[in-house]
Amino acid sequence: MMPEYAFFIGCTIQTEQYGFEMSARETLPRLGIDLVDLEGFSCCGYPLRSINEKSWVYLTARNMAIANDKGLNVLTLCNGCHLSMCEVKHLLNEDPELHEEINKILAIEGLKYSGEGSSHHLLDVLRKDAGADDIKGLVKVPLDGFKFAAHYGCHVLRPSVIGRPDDSENPHLIEDLTIALGAKTDLYPERLDCCGANLVVNDPETSFKMTGEKLKAVQAQEFDGMVTVCPFCHKMYDAKQGAVKNILGDDTIELPVIYYTQLLGLAMGIGQEALGINFNLSPVDVLLEKLEVD
Repeated sequence: MMPEYAFFIGCTIQTEQYGFEMSARETLPRLGIDLVDLEGFSCCGYPLRSINEKSWVYLTARNMAIANDKGLNVLTLCNGCHLSMCEVKHLLNEDPELHEEINKILAIEGLKYSGEGSSHHLLDVLRKDAGADDIKGLVKVPLDGFKFAAHYGCHVLRPSVIGRPDDSENPHLIEDLTIALGAKTDLYPERLDCCGANLVVNDPETSFKMTGEKLKAVQAQEFDGMVTVCPFCHKMYDAKQGAVKNILGDDTIELPVIYYTQLLGLAMGIGQEALGINFNLSPVDVLLEKLEVD
């Protein structure tokens, strides 16, 4: 029986990062993972956290209650959404009074947060429900000769106390899953550096400098591209690459940035249009030419 998950896309992916959703919908079912779309999902609430913490808790608990009502665990593509769900579950488990208060509000919609369901990040699902060996078996276009830099993002790794998909100090899942496609990876000093997205509103210059320094470091170490699993991080390295070049005054930054699900799809022989690669704004055409993809 195929593992089923309530597919939680979040806000950024369905309003800006279309390629992440498209490539996930193309690849995950081929790995035997059933994505169930549920009505009623909203923003995870994370943007409200610093303004009204209780509203954040309510929105996250509400989304999880909707999935739990259908007997499903949640699969999230967004690092921030996944962190939000894990933190709220931990918070409500530790605070019975808040748990009761949130459930009183949810009861207005006929919902109840039981705390039984769980949220699973894309990396966790690929590890548990597919695995590197199964992925290898579906590769039709091996990525031999390519070397990719993994970028995890902060929220998928920390805080470790609430349980994250990978080791916070020495993660390996993106590397393992990339190697399964026939490509090479390598550890590099800047691997766990932040993309700078959290500063982009208050201090865009510092934010883009952080983004640019990592792009330059990856490029200097002769990687063919960067593999991402977070829509915010991807946006910084991919869509904002032009702005980064302007702020740093460095026109030499030209790094292809691609979602793991897009890379997986290419290795499976899926066409670039179906994977939403045309929405990537970094020079991914360089990769496509090397792969001889139309």
